[in-house]
Order: sequence, then structure tokens, then C-alpha cells
Amino acid sequence: MRPRALVLTLLLVGAFWLVTSHGNWSVERMLRPISSSGKLWSDPVTAHGAGFGADEQNNIDIYKTAHLATVNITSVVIQRDMFFRTYPVSGMGSGFIINEDGEIVTNKHVIAGSTKLHVTLADQKQYDAEIVGIDSRDDLAILKINAGHKLSALPLGDSDKIQVGQKVLAIGNPFGFGGTLTTGIVSSLGRQLQNEDGVELEGLIQTDAAINPGNSGGPLLDSSGNVIGVNTAILGSQTASGQAGSIGIGFAMPIARVKVMLEEYRATGHISRAVLGVGQTVYIPEGWQFDDALQLPSSGGLLIQQVEDGSPAAAAGLRGATRAVIVGFNRLGIGGDFIIAIDGKPVDREDALTRTMIQKHGGESLQLTVYRDGRTSKVTVKLGSAPEKLN
Repeated sequence: MRPRALVLTLLLVGAFWLVTSHGNWSVERMLRPISSSGKLWSDPVTAHGAGFGADEQNNIDIYKTAHLATVNITSVVIQRDMFFRTYPVSGMGSGFIINEDGEIVTNKHVIAGSTKLHVTLADQKQYDAEIVGIDSRDDLAILKINAGHKLSALPLGDSDKIQVGQKVLAIGNPFGFGGTLTTGIVSSLGRQLQNEDGVELEGLIQTDAAINPGNSGGPLLDSSGNVIGVNTAILGSQTASGQAGSIGIGFAMPIARVKVMLEEYRATGHISRAVLGVGQTVYIPEGWQFDDALQLPSSGGLLIQQVEDGSPAAAAGLRGATRAVIVGFNRLGIGGDFIIAIDGKPVDREDALTRTMIQKHGGESLQLTVYRDGRTSKVTVKLGSAPEKLN
């Protein structure tokens, strides 16, 4: 054997001997525990040893109690397709139990138009719900379920003492994920917002606690676990599903409005709406081509067709149509008062009177500016009241 080949062979044999005779020792040495406890990894001492901060514990404590009284509401609304065929559409929202007998507060828009209502509690038990009261002015509603046993309820707080910057918590059913908790602060107070029905909601609480579709009707809580508002609306961006997502600007109806609604419901068994007694009006927009023929002012307005006998409108002297004419293909009553302003605001849309009436209470006054017999005058009506329709 050549010298070089001999040397190479000896090196290979020596290397093999080292690996086989000391290999187990090397592996054992490599896997030796790095802690004195005998474990192969270090203990996460910091993670196991740390407790919750005071604010975290506050969130946890409130959620443990409040989520038991927060409910998911599923509504079924019948709609029609382009061929006038009916089909059911389900919607989701939230609510919260206000007494152990099963009364629930939510938003009116959560249950509007529904033919069936189902309430799901935190234990996933589901019950049929009945609408027992509606307050259109503040987009609120009261539901009732019969669970057959006493239920957890949330205490109502004091929204008159809310301060900008204080902590708030929202619980609800965003995008169908029940029992979701978000936290934030009160961002501002006294906000005004127009809802989907064109109703001006006033005095709203603004918060940056994440509120998303499905949160509507759920409770906004203070750091003591008291309800200070009803989560009502958001300003949001569009999600992939086409729904509005939270951008940190949400609004809640102050709980003081709920208390007023509940007081009336407890006293009378219903929630009242303001009554005017004008049965029907026709909107004539500004510059309509038939203004000259009807001898009406060029500004837009509502032409009264009917005034109900014995109503506040009749007591105030408002007049309905006295004769009918054919305008185009439509029969139109003329000779009645033409409303051109409501509480000093010009009439510029068809639902101007309805929107104003939703904001009113029985016993309040409504001032109408009317055009009659070539003259303009102001008529003040003291409004009556009647139970609000339950849908």
C-alpha cells in the first residue's frame, strides 16, 4: 500500500472509532438539561408569575356578569323579490335583560318589520320574544320573553354624569359572534345622527369601543358594570361582505332615554306617540309645473288632503281638501291648507312632517306655516298622544 493511501485509511478508521465509541456520550452531553430542575427547557417564570392588572381584572369581572344578561336577537322579515314572490330574511342584533322576569331593551331598528323574533341567552337557550313597547323617537324597543325562571339582569346607570375620557365596555353580537366584549372610552357627548329611517337621533354618546353590525341594541357599560347607553349606530368602512366595519366611531343612546320610556310603559302599559290628526298630505316640490294651475306658492310644501274630526289639527283650525281635480293621471284634493314650513323649517321633502312628529311628545306644540286663500299664516297645534304601534 502506498504511504498516502495508508495514511488516509488510518484517518478514516480513527474517525469511525471516535464516533462509535464516544457518540452516545456526545449526544447525551448535547441533550443535558439547561436548568437544574432536570427539564429540557427553561420555565416561563414571568408568564406564570404575572397576575392581571387592575384594568384587566375590571374587564374580566364585568364581562363575567354582564354577558349573562346580554342576548342575541334574531328577527325574520318577509320581503318580496322582483317577481313579487315573498321570502324570509333573517337579521341579527343584540339586547340586554333589565329585570329577572325577562324584559329586554334593544333598538327599534333591530326588530323593525319582523314577523318572528328569537332571543338567545348566554347559555344558548332560545326563546320566542314579544314586542311590548316601541319608542321611534329614540330608536328603542322593549321585548319580553318567558324563560320560566329568573334571569340575570343588568343595572341601569346614570348617563347624565358621563364624562369624556371615561372607560366604557360594549358587549354584543357583532357579525353573529355572540358574547363579544370590546372596550374604549367616551369620545364625545351630545352627538346628533340621522338613522336609516331619516329620524334625527339627538344627544348620543360617541365612543371608540369597537361597535360593528350586530352590536346594535347591546349595552354600553361603565367601569362599575352599569348600563349607561344602548349601542345604536356606527360610522364605518365597507367590509369584504359589504357590511360597515368599525373605524372607532360608534354611537349609543343614553340610558336616561330608556328610563323615560320604561317609566311611561310601567305607568300606562304602552309607549305613546304624538298625534296631530292630519290624515294625508301630498308633497308638491318647489317649481312643480302645476303650481300655477293649483294657485299655490312656488316654494315646496305639503298639501293637506284630510283633517281628522276631533283631532288636535282640527281644534287648531287646520283645513283639509274641499274639492278634487285631476292632475295628470292622479286625483288631487285641493282647497286645503298648504304647509310650507314646520317649526320654522321650510318643507323640502315628502316625509318632513313625519320626521318632525317622531321627535315630538304628546302635549308639546307644533308650529305650522300654512298658505291659505292667498295668504300665509302660522298655526300652533297642541299635540295629542296615542299608543305607538308595535311594528
